Amino acid sequence: MKTINNTVLITGGSAGIGFESAKILSEKGNKVIITGRNPERLNEAVARLSNVTGIACDVTNEEDVNQLVNKLSSEFPNLNLVINNAGQAYINTLTNGRGFEQAGHEMLTNYLSIIRINEKLLPILTAQEEAAIVNVSSIVAFVPNNIAATYGASKAALHSYTQSLRIILAKTGNVKVFELMPPLVNTDFSQEIGGANGIPPAVVAEDLVDALQNNLYEIHVGRTADIYKLFHSSPSDALLAMNPN
Repeated sequence: MKTINNTVLITGGSAGIGFESAKILSEKGNKVIITGRNPERLNEAVARLSNVTGIACDVTNEEDVNQLVNKLSSEFPNLNLVINNAGQAYINTLTNGRGFEQAGHEMLTNYLSIIRINEKLLPILTAQEEAAIVNVSSIVAFVPNNIAATYGASKAALHSYTQSLRIILAKTGNVKVFELMPPLVNTDFSQEIGGANGIPPAVVAEDLVDALQNNLYEIHVGRTADIYKLFHSSPSDALLAMNPN
């Protein structure tokens, strides 16, 4: 996948991995559109970037998504790269009395909303000479961590969906499907689940761009690569490594 002269949509682009990805891709000469739920925060992010447009959008809200798709269709008809980065995570040990409620928010944001936005944008993407979708999942798609139990389940669902989507769209030939699988990353989004101990989001963004250039469809960033190898050699040891206490 080329990484220059694209028109790129990044959901959840006002901070963290989304912001750093927007920064790198805009600096490489791509036209970048970022979304975020908070208009003020979104505008602040756009002001710090070049060649970037901000569109306020809550990806869990169908009306917001419809308005986003209409705007992209009319104003950015050359859209050819979609990075589904918006996410939600909670500390959820399944005994806090809020497991069902929190799981609903996570599943809608991390999984169902991605299916919806991909379906609505596929007519634009398939019309391009070359296009790609990037779904941002997580190390916990392979091996769960018990403190964020339902978050891991949502990312496991996204991993399964992404694999199927890749196989299906390979038949069209022009839409590639990537999955970015970071370990714990130090972002505002991840602070509730211990993000202060994570890697910088810029590292994840750099690995994403490298993988796009080299058509590496499953992108194992940092510790994810080690856990992936351990999972295949000894699933029980991988589970222990992700849940040491």
